[in-house]
Amino acid sequence: MDKEESGCVSNQRCFSRRRFLKGTPVAVAGATAIAAAPFVRTGLAAAEDTIRIGVIGCGGRGTGAVLDAIGAATNIIYSSSGHTEDVTADARVERKGVQVIALADLFADRVEACRGNLKRLDISLADNRCFHGFDAYEKLLAIEEINYVILTTPPHFRPLHLKAAIEAGKHAFVEKPVAVDGPGVRMVLEASELAREKNLGILAGTQRRHQKSYQETVRRIQEGAIGELMYGRCYFNIGGLWMIQREANWSDMEWQIRNWLYFTWLGGDHIVEQHVHNLDTMNWVIGAHPIKATALGGRQARIEPAYGHIYDHFAVEFEYPNGVRVFSQCRQIDGCENKIEDAVVGSKGTSNCENRIVAQGTGTWRFREKDVNPYQQEHLDMIESIQAGRPLNEGKEVVESTVTAIMGRESAYSGSSVTWEQVLKSTRRLGPEKYEFGPVPVAEVAIPGKYKFL
Repeated sequence: MDKEESGCVSNQRCFSRRRFLKGTPVAVAGATAIAAAPFVRTGLAAAEDTIRIGVIGCGGRGTGAVLDAIGAATNIIYSSSGHTEDVTADARVERKGVQVIALADLFADRVEACRGNLKRLDISLADNRCFHGFDAYEKLLAIEEINYVILTTPPHFRPLHLKAAIEAGKHAFVEKPVAVDGPGVRMVLEASELAREKNLGILAGTQRRHQKSYQETVRRIQEGAIGELMYGRCYFNIGGLWMIQREANWSDMEWQIRNWLYFTWLGGDHIVEQHVHNLDTMNWVIGAHPIKATALGGRQARIEPAYGHIYDHFAVEFEYPNGVRVFSQCRQIDGCENKIEDAVVGSKGTSNCENRIVAQGTGTWRFREKDVNPYQQEHLDMIESIQAGRPLNEGKEVVESTVTAIMGRESAYSGSSVTWEQVLKSTRRLGPEKYEFGPVPVAEVAIPGKYKFL
C-alpha cells in the first residue's frame, strides 16, 4: 500500500501542519471532482449507459440504499424492532437509466420485504432473481448483466462480498464500516487496488463526503480559513437503537445475525458501526489518519443477554501524525443527553465541519445554499462517474475511517494504547470459521487489563 508523508493509506492528499497552513486544496468527492479527474482507459471496464443493480443485504439499510440509488422519492418506515421496513404509498421513481435486477440475503423474509417495497414502485422481480442463503451473494454475482452491487449485509461479511464483487467485474456500493478486524481491512484494501486496476468503482456509505455543505466547509478549512489546525472533537452520544429478541426456533447463528448490532464479530461494536461517520469527518478535515488511540469504555446500562457483549460507551483520544489530537465520545444509553457533533479548532477560528466557520478578522461564514440529500447524491455521483468511464474509488478512505474506529475499540477493550500499524497487522479474525446455522458461542465482555489485542 502507498504511504504519503503523514503515513496515510489513502489516495486523498495527506496534510502535515506546514502543508495545512499553506492551504493545499483537496478535491472532494462529487460531480465537479469527477469531471476534473484524469481518465486513463484500462480496457477492463467500459463506461455504462444503464446501471443494473443487484442488492446483497435486503434489510432496512439495503432497502434504503437501493431506493436512494434509483432516486425514489420515498420514506422508509421501520418497525419498533428494526426488523421490518416499509415505504410510503406515494413513493415515485425519479431517476432513469437505473434498473434493479436481483436481490440476495441470508434470510428469505428479508428478500421478500425488500421485493415487496420495490413492487410498490412498479419494480417486479422474478423468483429466479431473488436468492437467500449463505451462498446467495454468489448466485447474484453470477448474473452477468448486473454491473452495480449494493453491499449492505452486516459489516463482518462486507470484505468477502466486496472482494467477490470486484473479482466478478461489478462496481460496488459498500456500506460503512467495511470491516470489523485487521484481516477484513486487508481484504478490502486488496479489493480496492484490484478495482483500480480493473477500472471499477467502489462507493462508500460515508455520505457526508457527497453533501454540499460539508464539501464547501471542509474545503474552506483546508484552504486555511481557521489557520493552523490545533485539535478536533466529535460526539455520537444517543439513546439505544433497535434490538431483536431471540425466537425459540432460531439457532445461535440466526439470532446473532438478525441481532447483529450487539456482537462485535458482526458489527464491530457501535464505535465502529456508527461513530465511524464522525471519525471519517475528522480524517477528512485533517487530511490524515491517526497513528495512535488511547481509550476507555464499558458496558454499564445495556447488560441483558439480548444486547450481546458490546460496550455502551467509549471515549477516545486520537493522535495524528501532524501533532493534532481528536477527542471522541460515543454512547448508546437511554435517558442521557444526546449530542451528535463534529468540531475543529484552529489558530484563527473554529468550525463545526458541516456549515459554519467562525474566524478571527472575517467573522462567521455559513453555508446558505440549498443542500442535497447526501444518501441519494452519493449514488448519483457514483452513477455519473460510471457512465463517464471514470468510476469513483473510495475504498482506501473508508478503510482509514474503519481502522480509526477499530483502534478506539481495541484500546478501550484492552486498556492499552493501540497504533494504526497494530490494527493493519492484526491476525485476529473475528467470527466463526464456518457459516452455517448452529451453535455460535457469545464472546465474553472485554475486560480492560485482561483482554489482549492480537
